[in-house]
Amino acid sequence: MTIASLRRSPQYLPRSLAKRAYSLPSRRTLVTLSPEHAKVTVGIRREDPSRIWERRCPVTPDEVAQLVQHLDVNVLIQDCDRRVFPVDQFIKAGAKLHPTLEPAHIVVGIKETPLNELVTSPVSAPGLRSGPSIPRTHLMFSHTTKGQPYNMELLSRFLAPQENPSLPRLIDYELLVGEDGKRTVGFGWFAGVAGALESLSALAHAHLELGVASPFLHTPRPHTHPSIPSLRSALRSIGQDIVDNGTPKALGPFVIGLTGSGKVTQGCLSILDELPIVNVAVKDLPGLVSNPDTDLHKIYLVHALPKDYLTRSDGGQYSRDDYYKNPVMYHSDFDTKVAPYLTLFLNGVGWLPSFPRLMTNEQLATALTRAAEVGRARFGTIGDISCDVKGGLEFLPHASTLSDPFFKHRPSSLPSHLPSVTIMSVDILPSSLPLDASQHFCGVLMPYLRALIDECRGRPGSREHLEALNVATVARNGELQGKHRGLAAPVEKWQASQAAEIASKAGVAGTSLRKKRVLMLGSGMVAGPAVQEICKRSDVEIIVAGNVRSETEALTHKYSNAKATYLDVHDVAEMARLIQNADVVISLLPVPFHPAVAELCIQHRKHLVTASYISPAMRALHERAQSADVLLLNEIGLDPGIDHCSALSLLAQLKRDNKRVISFTSFCGGLPAPDCADVPLGYKFSWSPRGVLSAALNGARFKLKGKEMEISGKNLLQEYFPDIPISHVLKLEGLANRDSLPYAETYGLGKLENLQTVLRGTLRYPGFSDLMHAFKVIGLLDTETSIQLRDWRDLARMSLEKKIGEQIGNDRRSFLSALSTVMTVERAESALSALDWLGLAPEGVPCNPSAISLKPQAPIELFTSVLAHKLRYNPGERDMVVLSHEVVAQPSLSSIDSATEIHTSSLVAYGNSEASAMARCVGLPVAFAALEVLYGGVQMRGVQGPTDRSLYGAVLDGLQGAGLEMKESVSKGPGMERVLADGLRARRVAL
Repeated sequence: MTIASLRRSPQYLPRSLAKRAYSLPSRRTLVTLSPEHAKVTVGIRREDPSRIWERRCPVTPDEVAQLVQHLDVNVLIQDCDRRVFPVDQFIKAGAKLHPTLEPAHIVVGIKETPLNELVTSPVSAPGLRSGPSIPRTHLMFSHTTKGQPYNMELLSRFLAPQENPSLPRLIDYELLVGEDGKRTVGFGWFAGVAGALESLSALAHAHLELGVASPFLHTPRPHTHPSIPSLRSALRSIGQDIVDNGTPKALGPFVIGLTGSGKVTQGCLSILDELPIVNVAVKDLPGLVSNPDTDLHKIYLVHALPKDYLTRSDGGQYSRDDYYKNPVMYHSDFDTKVAPYLTLFLNGVGWLPSFPRLMTNEQLATALTRAAEVGRARFGTIGDISCDVKGGLEFLPHASTLSDPFFKHRPSSLPSHLPSVTIMSVDILPSSLPLDASQHFCGVLMPYLRALIDECRGRPGSREHLEALNVATVARNGELQGKHRGLAAPVEKWQASQAAEIASKAGVAGTSLRKKRVLMLGSGMVAGPAVQEICKRSDVEIIVAGNVRSETEALTHKYSNAKATYLDVHDVAEMARLIQNADVVISLLPVPFHPAVAELCIQHRKHLVTASYISPAMRALHERAQSADVLLLNEIGLDPGIDHCSALSLLAQLKRDNKRVISFTSFCGGLPAPDCADVPLGYKFSWSPRGVLSAALNGARFKLKGKEMEISGKNLLQEYFPDIPISHVLKLEGLANRDSLPYAETYGLGKLENLQTVLRGTLRYPGFSDLMHAFKVIGLLDTETSIQLRDWRDLARMSLEKKIGEQIGNDRRSFLSALSTVMTVERAESALSALDWLGLAPEGVPCNPSAISLKPQAPIELFTSVLAHKLRYNPGERDMVVLSHEVVAQPSLSSIDSATEIHTSSLVAYGNSEASAMARCVGLPVAFAALEVLYGGVQMRGVQGPTDRSLYGAVLDGLQGAGLEMKESVSKGPGMERVLADGLRARRVAL
């Protein structure tokens, strides 16, 4: 069999595409059923009447006959004149018409059920005339599993405040997967076929606007033919025309570009095979298009794979495994390597927020500029079959419809001299091939349907299919199932918005229906993402209180449910009033203010959420908070915060899998993106540097390779880990972070003496620790002394004078000589170079970050001002957050010599134009935690961290929805402990 014939007959098309002939009854009969034959009853829904193009059906007349005649099943069907199979064919096969399908145990449809037609009541059990009822089962593409707001009302119909066995089961086809993890029930191949045809039709229209008629004017639109073989025949005729007469010379070689490798792409390849296709490589495109002798009697197809257009940020080559592990380290060159040479682009590749876009708005401008240089009508038409709005193709603004399948678009950022692009982005493409798509869908659905029928009868069904159905169950017995429990938040949000709307319409005023109120104290860098997330809840009002009016107003003016207010944190009375009127308080104030805020929260019995570590002063409030029934929740930012949540989630899974933890290692850091890190320290600040400088003075305790170790604050910057092997792309060093040993108990790792390693650390780029230590030796991190500056270039010299107790000449040579007395000459020269860049070296160019204070200040305060000015993020620069846990584990019952497993959980996030990665990774966990507390989902009281499953699970679910999902992997062999121990040992030997 040839490749072409394989494409024409994909192995997952189980039946001939020919329609079976039936002798039709003379009239339709409407039947009202009684339970006289207590069989399992399957109901086939009509699709939503408002979806005018939806003609597909989940079960064909052929399979209805099989169900009725061989499986002894009652089949009911709703009347529908738009369905691809006339209802008379179903009646002939043994089905019976029924207006509501109310007697059905199992109800199947394609898209979500219209709310006014959804039957949720229980049904009599098969084999019983009367007595106990059982819940029915609904199967559909429900479009609820991502928390889609427009379908939360549908999902809510399957839920109850408490377990309710009478409510129906909801199974979503999209979640049915095989052992390989790939979807088994879907229409991707048909989307590819239909998308290619619709795109060719759109292309011909675009060429007409340029004054050129192409052979593709005769491209059949999918819905205009009864079946795929008919469409193939029509396209084959166009192909023959091209062979005979060629494509228009004015357009040059006709090049179709295609991305992806899944079923969508295979569908495109299958239908395009009817054309005189010549496959070409990406590297051949420039020569092909520029060669005047290129044969115009062919259609050239370039199937661009990720290796063709993805490049590592450091210039390295694409590796599939590395790409999926470190997607943020890659960028797409599709705009320069492929796009400018294409006549038509068919996008069949999906996109996730943590991965690089195929093309950004800026890259579209690059592609069109180069396309204009290549030749006429290049990259003017795009068929985005994946239809990820504002996704892989950032400039895709919306989906189109079968009634109006393509449109012209130009992003606002596109320069005026560049042309618009024609885009086909229909989001229901398989609906235009209703016969073929329905026959395929029915074939892959039937094994699951038979398993449900057996289960309904109490018989053992196919274990493989029943397990898959359980995984695909979104709701059952009135409760969300498995990983879908995270949908509780969007459902509650919808319910709250409904209650608020009802109250508003009724003019009801009263505390029972007033909006829940969150008070946010502080309006700094991390506040924006938190405010944005909280304001998505229409039943919640947020008050942002701060002492910089411009900041609070900038945070709140875009939202109808947000207000700004001025607050001086020293005004205790005003703060108490604001807290008294809130339901939950978020404190983003500096750490020293948290205990005072917590005292007021206890006094007024209000819950508090902060992102900071639990200080001794905060911990001392534990019993009082418990007595007041108040939660003082801390450590719910990034580090601490996401690190806790993700670690606890991974460790809980290992415990369920009966695994014993041997070692736990965790590193986290906020860094500039690699392309923005070419500065001293390899570091930039999105908020005050004081916290980073203070952290460099803290000591640390941990256990590594069986040895408990302690590093004093004096030596922390010298005894660092020179290599943290968590990335194949990023070279990183690490610093031990405070006291790691208590986390053996916090995380439930077991007794400390039974663990090889317990270590938490902070990530930095190489060179950070050495240079920061040099700054410390100079005295720039001193907190006890004070100096009076006249010129910023005096800061390093005067700090060093305080340190060594001697005066230093105010010239470069004297300062370098003095530096060389406290560090090696090599280090002194390196430090002086950095100080030059910062504007702090004698005789250099001053930095002038701000007016010099008239009062003496500690060197660390002055140095903080300099770093905040010189190492700030400039417009367009991105930051990056890297978090990685490594857990070495063994089966609990194994010997100590058993093979170990390395479980990793990691996150790499980049900032964007809306917010820095650090702001999102601190602000969003705070918001998700505050909302969970606000809605009563957290029962903990007293001073707590995010150790309860109800809390950290909700936070992780929220982060996943925001594109900040932890990625987990398992491998065999030793962990990173040896590399860390060897690196630390080498540092200590060097000292």
